[in-house]
Amino acid sequence: MRRMASAPGKIAVFGGVYSNDAALRALIGDARERRCEALFCLGDLGGFGPSPDRIFPLLREAGVHAIQGNYDHSVGHGLPDCACGYTDPADNHYARLAYGYTLARTSRANRAWMARLPAFLRLRLGDAEVLLCHGSPRRTNEFLWDSTSSTAFLRRLASEAGADLVLVTHTGIPWTRALGAGVVFANVGAIGRPANDGSPRVWYAVVEASAGGAPRVELVSLAYDHERLARDMERERLPAEFVETIRTGWWTTCLEILPGRERARGIH
Repeated sequence: MRRMASAPGKIAVFGGVYSNDAALRALIGDARERRCEALFCLGDLGGFGPSPDRIFPLLREAGVHAIQGNYDHSVGHGLPDCACGYTDPADNHYARLAYGYTLARTSRANRAWMARLPAFLRLRLGDAEVLLCHGSPRRTNEFLWDSTSSTAFLRRLASEAGADLVLVTHTGIPWTRALGAGVVFANVGAIGRPANDGSPRVWYAVVEASAGGAPRVELVSLAYDHERLARDMERERLPAEFVETIRTGWWTTCLEILPGRERARGIH
């Protein structure tokens, strides 16, 4: 686990880039306009979108601090699958298509960089101890859903991690939960694809230090040139189901993993 000695007072935190360079460009610009002093990525750089190598220069030029998601670990080490944690055959079918495409088109240098990323990052933000992880503090590919994660369970995870604020991604659907005693747990969403809410916009978090308590977490809805991304995906002959999600905001794959409440919010 890597630790930063300190962090600025206001940061942008995002996950699930999924090779979406258009959204990454928009996020970097939006975070600067909001006067964020540092940017942090919670992993899953590739998958779903086109031309994965396009995101790495953007990450480096913006000085993004990144941790390793399950996708990055698998691509970085040349593993046979993404270790996404799906159990449904249909979900795994589309996961294999996305992973095979990404692995074949990520350069050796970028794969080596991904392999070296830390799995967790700790930092101090104001008076608070913050833990950045991909799925959960205990497992990289754990799905933590708002509807199925009890406050008591999240409080235990945060306590065991010794954190006042825990930030995760992996599910792609953003939410926050105040756990009491100044402790907060938040899923920052994903910038690589919409949150199954009928909008092509994507999500990230702006986190700001707060004197004597947990940092404030603002979930930000971000517009970007999703139509350009959709056309790029079509040129790369990625599955039409992926392109439909980018254009409509509704998931067409990975639906079986959704709990009932999150599934009911969609149209499928």
